[in-house]
Amino acid sequence: MTTAALSPALPTGGYGFAHALRMEWIKLRSLRSTWWALLVVVAGMVAIGVVTMANTKVPSADKTAGFDPTNNVLAGVALGQLVVGVIGVLLVTGEYASGSMRSTLAAVPRRPLVLAAKATVFGGVTLVLSEAVAFVTFLAGRTALDPAIPQPSLTDGGVLRAVLMSGAYLGLVAVMAVGIGALTRHTASGIGALVGLLFVVPAMLAGTTGTTVAKFFPTMIAGNSLAVSRPMPDMLTPWTGFALLLVYTAVVYAGGLRVLVRRDA
Repeated sequence: MTTAALSPALPTGGYGFAHALRMEWIKLRSLRSTWWALLVVVAGMVAIGVVTMANTKVPSADKTAGFDPTNNVLAGVALGQLVVGVIGVLLVTGEYASGSMRSTLAAVPRRPLVLAAKATVFGGVTLVLSEAVAFVTFLAGRTALDPAIPQPSLTDGGVLRAVLMSGAYLGLVAVMAVGIGALTRHTASGIGALVGLLFVVPAMLAGTTGTTVAKFFPTMIAGNSLAVSRPMPDMLTPWTGFALLLVYTAVVYAGGLRVLVRRDA
């Protein structure tokens, strides 16, 4: 009798993607630490953008052509990618550490659905939040700019694209981080891989080879290709950089999916 009473509430034929999405959304919204960390992203990006613009000086005559205040106001993306990336890794490795991944996979045996739901929920939340924060940061930063410097406008060439791509970049980092978490299955190694990919390796390459190789890494793409209204010399174009970021995300996600499917929880 008990089984008969409960069976109508269970999805027929097992859990589908919609059920997996709902489950991951409940997990995400129940973690206060995640929302506090995302609040740090919001506050940090806005604060860094405002402070950077307040300290932006009128360019000298020889630097006027390359002067790009839009790139300055979006400097907080560097902090945002770190926090978002760490959260994304923890969303996966935390379940392995606590053992709750077994319960998740028992409820949704189709493992590709589990990872897709995690990436969709966290990536979607990050994308919406990041786009909103990018616009708020841009508008707030303009007010802090020296009156002697012409304020950039969303209608200026390349400015709207730079703001939109900066928000989209953080959404891609969120999905990439979920893939790294599934690939490493361990918090320390996952965060280490994330920091290495975003900060350590490109910094080392920039110090030894300049931008020749470093320009192909995510952080360099974000700061020097996406978040610019004027193309920078020796850097990837915005759309080429964005396409390469999509490839990075797909490769890391595929690697994480392969490990999740082939290895026991």
